[in-house]
Amino acid sequence: MAPEIDLPGPVSLIDNTKGQLVVNPEALKILSAITQPVVVVAIVGLYRTGKSYLMNKLAGKKNGFSLGSTVRSHTKGIWMWCVPHPKKPEHTLVLLDTEGLGDIEKGDNENDSWIFALAVLLSSTFVYNSMGTINQQAMDQLHYVTELTDRIKANSSPGNNSVEDSADFVSFFPAFVWTLRDFSLELKVDGEPITADDYLELSLKLRKGTDKKSKSFNDPRLCIRKFFPNRKCFIFDWPAQKYLARLEQLKEEELNPDFIEQVAEFCSYILSHSNVKTLSGGIPVNGPRLESLVLTYVNAISSGDLPCMENAVLALAQIENSAAVEKAIAHYEQQMGQKVQLPTETLQELLDLHRDSEREAIEVFMKNSFKDVDQTFQRKLGAQLEAKRDDFCKQNSKASSDCCMALLQDIFGPLEEDVKQGTFSKPGGYRLFIQKQEELKKKYYQVPRKGIQAEEVLKKYLESKEDVADALLQTDQSLSEKEKAIEVERIKAESAEAAKKMLEEIQKKNEQMMEQKEKSYQEHVKQLTEKMERDRAQLMAEQEKTLALKLQEQERLLKEGFKNESQRLQKEIRDIQMRSKSRQPTCHIL
Repeated sequence: MAPEIDLPGPVSLIDNTKGQLVVNPEALKILSAITQPVVVVAIVGLYRTGKSYLMNKLAGKKNGFSLGSTVRSHTKGIWMWCVPHPKKPEHTLVLLDTEGLGDIEKGDNENDSWIFALAVLLSSTFVYNSMGTINQQAMDQLHYVTELTDRIKANSSPGNNSVEDSADFVSFFPAFVWTLRDFSLELKVDGEPITADDYLELSLKLRKGTDKKSKSFNDPRLCIRKFFPNRKCFIFDWPAQKYLARLEQLKEEELNPDFIEQVAEFCSYILSHSNVKTLSGGIPVNGPRLESLVLTYVNAISSGDLPCMENAVLALAQIENSAAVEKAIAHYEQQMGQKVQLPTETLQELLDLHRDSEREAIEVFMKNSFKDVDQTFQRKLGAQLEAKRDDFCKQNSKASSDCCMALLQDIFGPLEEDVKQGTFSKPGGYRLFIQKQEELKKKYYQVPRKGIQAEEVLKKYLESKEDVADALLQTDQSLSEKEKAIEVERIKAESAEAAKKMLEEIQKKNEQMMEQKEKSYQEHVKQLTEKMERDRAQLMAEQEKTLALKLQEQERLLKEGFKNESQRLQKEIRDIQMRSKSRQPTCHIL
């Protein structure tokens, strides 16, 4: 809910100093703080006609706007009083009390015309306050309305400021309320009662004819009818029989009851029917927008130009759309500040965050922009968002570079120190250096969130260390022949010693193998000999057995007289004995 503005009293909005209209900065500051829609009620009229009294009643106060107590005009310029609207929650009622018209001391009708024109331009309800009846004198005193087309431009195009082109003015002009003070006539026509509104419409009837007198009669009436189609009239009796000079000091019981009722009816209507001040297209006006209108119109008058409603809207659009762009950019920066942690792992990660924040920023702009018809400010916002994106990309790249450089220093720092200490300035040092460098590269790659410059920074770092690697390689290559020879001899000696040890091992293994083989052979011979002895003993036993049988057979044959058979058997016995001798066992070494 927007905060309410409740001023303790009126402040000068536009000072009238020596015929020059000057805006009061303090009043503008008050307007700039009103974020609620404003209902603007302005009152104009001849001086000393009781305008301020009605405005105080609308404010719900007895005192406020100065009433004055002499024949001199008391209010100078335009005064403003901002109060919470009593019938429209979250709205602010802005009351504008103007300097009395026709001040004889001022003698400046042009200044009065500008006051009148400004009251019309700034208000949503315009109250014209006069004394007595609506007669020709009253109409003549309202000549300011006929000058509106000479004082105000609806648009910047030439040739469109005439009563006939009133539609352009009507869309912007306020509702018109005519208040008649100290009215003494009876509201009747042909004996029939009429309303105050009927009285006003009858008073605005045009006279037939084209002569100068008819034209003078019709012009103010025609302007009111054309410019203010929404019209209302209130009549007021005399407020009291005496003490009119100090009207604000009188108690209720001292005032005419009819007057009290008429004032209450007036206030009720104004507070109930007065609309929010709007611009073309029905755009509601708040405090800052009203502030812009005041400045634009008064500056135009001060520069000798005519206040132009179209230009005022354009100026307001310029202000609000510029502010909308700033709000959108501020929202974008806030969102990116909260979401982005530099460096991002990838460029796409940053672009995705930018796209989300950009979409929200455009939504903020669309919510706060005002009549950006040709999308000039939206394009301006787009260009700024694009620049912000590019800036974030640069920041992201730098953050990645800084992060990677710090990481490289941390990881490769010890290696650089070893190089300085000469750790690699020896035969084979170059190879050891490259091996160590590769190990540290793997360690570097394992660290997360280095950002988009990880490869590029590492590449440049390694390129910067190529001279170191070349120097180590040259150191390797520049070793003396003696050092190389010593190294070769050492290698040869180590090789010879290794060969000798290998030969001794082989010989030892061969000897062990021969010993094992001989042992196996002797075991085999022993087993063979033992077998042959067993076979011989068995054979000898068999031969002896056979021989014994043959001898027994021979003896039997001899006894029985078989001599020939005995001789044959004797021969077989000799053969057996011969075979037995020839079968002695022998052993051969293979």
